[in-house]
Amino acid sequence: MVSKIVYSRTFRRFLMAKTKYFFNPHSLRYEKVKTSIRAIITGVFGFLSASLVLGAFFFFLATKYFPSSAERKLQRENLEYRTQFELMGKRMDVLTSTLNDLQKRDDKVYREVLGANPISETERESGFGGIDRYKQLQGFSNTDIMVEITKKLDILTKKLYVQSKSYDELFELAKNKELHIAGTPAIQPVSNKNLTRVASGYGWRTDPFYHISELHAGIDFTAPMGTPIYATADGVVRSAEFNAGGYGNCVVINHGFGYETLYGHMSKLGCRSGKKVKRGDLIGYVGSTGKSTGPHLHYEVIKNGSKIDPINYFFNDLSASDYEQMRKACSLTNQSFD
Repeated sequence: MVSKIVYSRTFRRFLMAKTKYFFNPHSLRYEKVKTSIRAIITGVFGFLSASLVLGAFFFFLATKYFPSSAERKLQRENLEYRTQFELMGKRMDVLTSTLNDLQKRDDKVYREVLGANPISETERESGFGGIDRYKQLQGFSNTDIMVEITKKLDILTKKLYVQSKSYDELFELAKNKELHIAGTPAIQPVSNKNLTRVASGYGWRTDPFYHISELHAGIDFTAPMGTPIYATADGVVRSAEFNAGGYGNCVVINHGFGYETLYGHMSKLGCRSGKKVKRGDLIGYVGSTGKSTGPHLHYEVIKNGSKIDPINYFFNDLSASDYEQMRKACSLTNQSFD
């Protein structure tokens, strides 16, 4: 009986909760509130709108602060990619440092030894830049590091290409190095045992005929008449004849690689034009032909068309003390023999 009463009261409360009343002062009675269709539609629409707004808000919070498993996987992959990019950048920095060291050796050691000009920084690093060069890498989450790595890779690739070409050139030079060495003047043209003295060196000297100061473009070796004269490097005799310009009987040898040597005032020629000679071959004899004041050999070294001091080209057959003695003799300001 009690349970039935409780159930009856609960049911009545439910019905009352669903039915709204208002007090009518005219009739002094509670009357039911009649809800219009429009009010019902407005209420439903408002409820749905509020639900949509709240739903969107919670969806935004969920997606921003509570990513899905797929998004978390993508985030982990992006982080892994960025880490790998950073490691790649560090490795490329090490490679660049190693390449820079090779470039320094190339310029300061290999090219200097082989007589090649160093490669300029402009040539090594040219061909980079441009506003749209990395346009296709824009708009990604890792754009900054992708562009940086790509730039490093481009620069490294260009430098490696230039260095590869440099080594190709050095390889060809190295193959010719033996010929280059053989073609470089390296001995005295007159043997020490036959020398009387070094009469005059390269530089400004007093002309014995005109008594004015002129550039003496070689070294005068005094020796007895008929003393043998030797080629100072391998080459081909360019001319062997009497020279009307004052050298008398004169031999000029072309050694290649920009080198020539001249031997003047010979008493007798020991070779002919076009003959191939080796270092140490006999090419003539000391004399005093042409513009000369006594038996001697006037010897010149010519590099790329310019006459240079022969004192730097006696390194094969002189000891340190002999070389120093010759250097001092050649440095004296005196009168030349021609």
